[in-house]
Amino acid sequence: MDEMLAYCGLVCNTCPIHLATKEQGQEKKREMRVEIARRINKLYKEKLKAEDVTDCDGCLTEDGRLFSGCKKCQIRKCAKGKAVENCAYCSDYVCEKLKKFFATEADAKARLAVIRNTL
Repeated sequence: MDEMLAYCGLVCNTCPIHLATKEQGQEKKREMRVEIARRINKLYKEKLKAEDVTDCDGCLTEDGRLFSGCKKCQIRKCAKGKAVENCAYCSDYVCEKLKKFFATEADAKARLAVIRNTL
C-alpha cells in the first residue's frame, strides 16, 4: 500500500482514526475509538468522547469521510487554499502553524524535511 501523506506530514494510512474507520468488527472499532479519544485528550488537551471520533478516509479526501479534527485543522485549510501537495511544497515552509504542530509530531516534521530536501 502506498503511503497516504497528510498535508502536515502525518501518514493517514497508519493513523489510528483511519485504521478504526477500516475496522470491520464493531466492538473492536468501539475499543479503538475509546483509545483514540483518550490519546487525543491527553496529547492535545481536548475533551473528546469515543462517539466524537468519526470515520476518516484521510486528510486529502475531497468527497470522503473526514474526522472532525481534520475538518477544522488550520494546516489542512491553509495547504488546500495554497493548492500544495503537502506543506513541504509551500513557499512559507516552516510556518508558525507547523512549528507548533511539530513540537508534538517530530515524525511528521522529519517526513516533510525529507521531501523538502529533494525539491
